Amino acid sequence: MKYIKELSEGSKIQGIYFCKSKALTETKNGKPYESVILQDKTGVLDSKVWDPYSPAIGEYEAGDYIEVTGDVIVYANALQAKLYRIRKCQEIEYDPADYMPVSKKDIYEMYEEVLQLTDSVQQKHLKELLELFFKDEEFKKAFRNASAAKTIHHGFIGGLLEHSLSVAKLCNAMCDNYPILNRDLLITAALLHDVGKIRELSPFPENDYTDDGQLLGHIYLGAQMVAEKVAQIKGFPAELSRELQHCILSHHGELEYGSPKKPALIEALVLSMADNLDAKVETFTEQLDNNDRKGWLGYCKFLDTNIRRT
Repeated sequence: MKYIKELSEGSKIQGIYFCKSKALTETKNGKPYESVILQDKTGVLDSKVWDPYSPAIGEYEAGDYIEVTGDVIVYANALQAKLYRIRKCQEIEYDPADYMPVSKKDIYEMYEEVLQLTDSVQQKHLKELLELFFKDEEFKKAFRNASAAKTIHHGFIGGLLEHSLSVAKLCNAMCDNYPILNRDLLITAALLHDVGKIRELSPFPENDYTDDGQLLGHIYLGAQMVAEKVAQIKGFPAELSRELQHCILSHHGELEYGSPKKPALIEALVLSMADNLDAKVETFTEQLDNNDRKGWLGYCKFLDTNIRRT
């Protein structure tokens, strides 16, 4: 078996993969086909079964581990598999650890960095708030294992932790450069800005939107989670609570990007820029990791531009 990142145009795909999703649909001419997303720890692969009623296509569902045979092509500047043989596998045939994408960085070391940043916050109410989150064992487990996205960036185990820490470190560096910034507020907001994704996305292997995620979204959910914790802290200043929630509510920067408010505080502005920078750099990095070609790599819809390897 080859890992997904090892596949290339013109090669064969043959091995066991996790079936992340499966949908029966039709071509423009009304011919039925199955759209399948295969997954292993290195990524996901869009796949198609053009003859779903073939005897070689066995019974399987999303969430199953399946042995597949097919061809790898390039469609719309991305790899895609044409599958013509599928068999559902038994548990003894695979190790789930080979199929769930995980951060390349050490998850426990990253969490220690989060705790160090938490300890560095001087304002007592903000420090207590951070401790209510990051020193809670149930939250700690969920946060360490959560993804930061379904598909676009940091869509892997430890992704939420990696992204939140990276944004906080960017904000910390900007505090050194811009003394006008309220460091305690900005670091707290950075560490908590995406905390709602714990409720927005289900854990792996599903890593899909929950009902709360579909109906409310992580920005609202994050502000709600912070408000719930703030209510447990005696004497938490009302103005500070509003400022922190504003940073979370505005961290996508623009209304058309999902923020219910645009940044009105300088800390909120810096947070939105740090969040966007880290997301864009990771998206670009993932595109490079998934493509071994040199030079121009084609159009990336997530970055809305043609990208090039230097």
